[in-house]
Amino acid sequence: MTDAARPVLLCTNDDGVQAGGLALLAGVAASFGDVWTVAPDREQSATSHALSLYRPLRLTRLDDRRYMVDGTPTDCVLVALKEILETPPRFVLSGVNHGPNMGEDVLYSGTVAAAMEATILGVPAVAFSFSGDDETVLETYGDLIGGLIRSCLRKTEFPEETFLNVNLPNRPASEVEGVVVTALGRRVYIDSLRRSRDEHGHDYFRIGGGRSAWRGREDSDFRAVRAGYVSVTPLHLDLTNFELLNEVRSWGLGS
Repeated sequence: MTDAARPVLLCTNDDGVQAGGLALLAGVAASFGDVWTVAPDREQSATSHALSLYRPLRLTRLDDRRYMVDGTPTDCVLVALKEILETPPRFVLSGVNHGPNMGEDVLYSGTVAAAMEATILGVPAVAFSFSGDDETVLETYGDLIGGLIRSCLRKTEFPEETFLNVNLPNRPASEVEGVVVTALGRRVYIDSLRRSRDEHGHDYFRIGGGRSAWRGREDSDFRAVRAGYVSVTPLHLDLTNFELLNEVRSWGLGS
């Protein structure tokens, strides 16, 4: 049963229900509310905001308040809010992702997409990502993540159609310079599409690897993380470029 005096918090991710980052996030969140975990049954990185439209979804209960779905992070949030939880959670917490989600990463990330789906469904959300790959370093971030959750829970009114994207630097929490609010940077990928040939002589392609180059304003997320800060970027659902509305109207499209 849920304690009515404690907020309900939903945890999810895109690394799979067994991921260490999810266990850390759920464990920290348990200090602030009744935690439910609904996460993919396997790795779902780079699935973006995909929904599993063309096959049935299977929901498996692992134990009290802990479930896995054989689908995407977006599927998990949808199933949790529409089927599992009797009332909407106070927050959806996604992560902690094993790898950063900055700049254009947010367009591909399943971690970010889970927070976005919650926002679409009217629930405040935060996506957490760690810029390194050493889980022992990630585990030092419990208190810092807890402080961010505590700060969010103090907000009685969260901005509409907005969620937070948090990136932790690749250093122990004791060496973090601080927490800063940032804008999205930009990253250009180089040689990320590779052609290969199989044993039958047929060409195939792999996406990933290669090199990347960052650019962006002084308050960009990647600059903050490189300097040892925790980056917090408020993201909005509306992608409209309002500065260009009148210009594009002057193009006479369709005339």
